[in-house]
Amino acid sequence: MQKGASMKASEIQKCTCLGAGIIGSSWATNFAMRGYAVCVCDIKPEQLAEAKKNIANNLDFLVSKGILTAEASLQAQGRVTYSTSVKDAVKDVQFIQESGPENYEIKQHLLGEIEKYTSSETIVASSTSGLLITEIAKFASHPERCIGGHPYNPPHLIPLVEITKGEKSGTEAVKCAFDFYNLLGKEPVVLHKETLGFIANRLQRAITREATDLVMRGVCSVEDIDKAVLYGPGLRWAILGPNLVMHLGGGAQGIKGLITHIRDSGNLWLKDMADWTQEPEDWADMAQEGVLQEIKNRPAELGRTTAEIAEFRDNMLIALLKLHKKL
Repeated sequence: MQKGASMKASEIQKCTCLGAGIIGSSWATNFAMRGYAVCVCDIKPEQLAEAKKNIANNLDFLVSKGILTAEASLQAQGRVTYSTSVKDAVKDVQFIQESGPENYEIKQHLLGEIEKYTSSETIVASSTSGLLITEIAKFASHPERCIGGHPYNPPHLIPLVEITKGEKSGTEAVKCAFDFYNLLGKEPVVLHKETLGFIANRLQRAITREATDLVMRGVCSVEDIDKAVLYGPGLRWAILGPNLVMHLGGGAQGIKGLITHIRDSGNLWLKDMADWTQEPEDWADMAQEGVLQEIKNRPAELGRTTAEIAEFRDNMLIALLKLHKKL
């Protein structure tokens, strides 16, 4: 890995969000509420109008929860500008968060446009959910300043950012991004090796594969899966990571004691668990049917529409983040 650009996080004053969807809007909210000037760029004017509404709604929600004052919300909105021109959007910025479609060719094209109009020290972070930075930066003139900065939705609330490195990503770019995300109130983690799907998505994928298999084998329903995770390990994982949870479970012997204690029976479970590598064709229909039934069964006060459930999620996130001293 190359050393790369030497810009420091403290030198970042202006940011650009390329892509004005849900993720791009949420990133822009985060930048603006932390005091940074940010330009939101998208080729579709109607998408920019939607982003402006989303950012205002995000900030209004934080005001309603006492996280921001009404004045701070207005100031944050005043820091955001909008453009359909990549050239205008990336001019004189120090940090670019790219949140375009999950497609190598599109991301490579965007990076090519960025390189026409920016300093070689400008950091370019991709919000990709699992693509390789080496491939995204394949044709870049300055691949050393290209990294992955994968958030979790919604980025303006959830602290995790997974920083990924391509073969030519610079150590200085990684450090600058790590420090900058910390300034934004995030909890960045750096992958030591480039891998598809990164950390959290791979963990989620492993859980959803087993969940899918259990439902398709008739062991339980879609709703049962959600209840089992939510009211069991999910509650603990919202407090501590899985390794610390296991460490506490091992008592005086810690995680080593627990692993040793359950190894034999755990190996029996592993032999019976899903190991297929192609998702079953009919799972999408089964999952949709199961989720719609689950929604019908939800208490009305917890939300029975997509919008209501999203609001419930965000309310719960605020409460958890306050407990974690993240808001």
